[in-house]
Amino acid sequence: MPPETLTPERILEATEEVLRRYGPAKATVVDVARTLGVSHGSVYRHFGSKAALREAVTERWLDQAHAELSAVAGAQGPAAPRLRDWLAALFASKRRKAGDDPELFATYMVLVGENSGTVDRHIATMIGQLAGIVESGVRQGEFRELDPATTARAVWDATGRFHDPAYAAEWSRPEIDAAFEAVCELVLRSLRA
Repeated sequence: MPPETLTPERILEATEEVLRRYGPAKATVVDVARTLGVSHGSVYRHFGSKAALREAVTERWLDQAHAELSAVAGAQGPAAPRLRDWLAALFASKRRKAGDDPELFATYMVLVGENSGTVDRHIATMIGQLAGIVESGVRQGEFRELDPATTARAVWDATGRFHDPAYAAEWSRPEIDAAFEAVCELVLRSLRA
């Protein structure tokens, strides 16, 4: 049986496993290569440096939420329920990431700190999706006349407790769901025409 082709995706999967096993301080490209059964030079042919590899795995991790949220943002129907569903899906995704594998979540928080450009692009994508929902709400007369980009940024900032990893310790508290609902209702009330 011929060996599997070395692809960027396989390398990123192996990198995630190595990061889970050793943590960000001790994980090396050699460890990733060893996991894949290839030379470290083979890994460097796909990712020019350890920093590029770490940035790519961070981007992959952050991008996992984009597809689900994009589907919610682009769905048909009234904007208010879509906005609420989008915020709920984001919160659920962040909670899963933090709760299902806390060690890997902590590792990614280190990587996110190293890759501010990747984080900025991720946030811009998220705010862009929010702006699309707000724009459709304004266009349909559901939301009052607002600048979609400014409003989207304000919604992002107002809901930070439910998606910013700095608040991850709060996401398992019993009262967090009620707090989330209260913030969503406040945001939606402020947007309604």
